[in-house]
Amino acid sequence: MSTDLLAQGEITDADLSELDLRDALAKDPGAPRVLTRCDLSGADLRDAHLVDARLVDCRLDGARLDRAVLEGAVFTRGGAPAASFAHAECTDTRFERTDLANTRWQGALLTDTVFTGCRMTGAGLTSLRGIGYTFSQCNLMLARCKGLVLRGQTLEGLRMDEADLASADLRETVWTESRLRGANLVNATFAGADLRGADLGELELQQAGFLRGATIGPAQAGIILGSLGITVAE
Repeated sequence: MSTDLLAQGEITDADLSELDLRDALAKDPGAPRVLTRCDLSGADLRDAHLVDARLVDCRLDGARLDRAVLEGAVFTRGGAPAASFAHAECTDTRFERTDLANTRWQGALLTDTVFTGCRMTGAGLTSLRGIGYTFSQCNLMLARCKGLVLRGQTLEGLRMDEADLASADLRETVWTESRLRGANLVNATFAGADLRGADLGELELQQAGFLRGATIGPAQAGIILGSLGITVAE
């Protein structure tokens, strides 16, 4: 299919899979692009200009969005599993109920980016730039989140089983209906955090030590001590 379609303001049901779209998306079209139910699987969108764009029910499986300018863009439903967002500019970008499993975000600018209800299993969220990015009701199992900064946030409905949270800044966070079973907590900081709403599972002594300064509940403490062979009796 011709990439001339991208000169239009609104595009629906277009098959743009496996196409090199760099030239077609290189310039500001003068009005935000709106793509609905388009297939961009495997497409090359590096350096694309998608400021304030709306992508609804679109497929971007394995697409390359490295260095794409996504400021103010909104991705609703659809998905981009295994896509690359390395060094993308995502200030004020929103991802709503989007499949982002195994995506790569190294070096991306995520200032005030919002992820809501997204599947992000295995996502690579390392070396991020910017502040104020948030995750709500997201599945981050096995995600690589080394150095993630979520300080002071309320974290609701996060599933972070076996995620790598090494050196993450989780100070003063409040966890609600979330899971941290098997997560790597080496050198993560939890001072002032309230973990009573998180399922911590069984923690080894070293991992438990990284929770220093956090608040946990009696049941959680009993599970942690039980995993160390200590029986808590009333």
